[in-house]
Amino acid sequence: MKIGILSDTHGYLDDQIFPFFEDCDELWHAGDIGTVAVIEKLETFKPLRAVFGNIDESRIRWNYPENQLFVCAGLKVFMTHIGGSPPRYNPRTRAIIEKEKPAIFVCGHSHILKVMKDSKYDLLFINPGSAGNQGIHRIKTVLRFSVTSAVPGDLEILELGKRY
Repeated sequence: MKIGILSDTHGYLDDQIFPFFEDCDELWHAGDIGTVAVIEKLETFKPLRAVFGNIDESRIRWNYPENQLFVCAGLKVFMTHIGGSPPRYNPRTRAIIEKEKPAIFVCGHSHILKVMKDSKYDLLFINPGSAGNQGIHRIKTVLRFSVTSAVPGDLEILELGKRY
């Protein structure tokens, strides 16, 4: 199974993501989608799992939850927009991680690309950075990875260029 992850599009979708995500089985959007048009374009391209972010309007919030908990290719996944990062998760996120014990935790919000193993909670932390043009980041990023026999691997990052 191959997964594409993006976050913080803020209403902007770079055309470079489509060839990069072409072989992905599904996409995960970790919030701050920005517009319904972004969601519609992603949904017509690939199966999509998403959460709303702090800038998302009610039409997006009606269709996507604050948290997603699901199993993908044998791995339990928790995705939310504002989560913090190891070792400083926010209290809401930490409580869910401690209760649900996901193998993968995905969030956005910081606009900072970060992927790391969290040994304390035995999970893979993923923040794909920001794919949009608004925020503090300098380079727009997305990522993809594969899951084989319930083990994530083959992580690849696409730099979409400077934000403007």
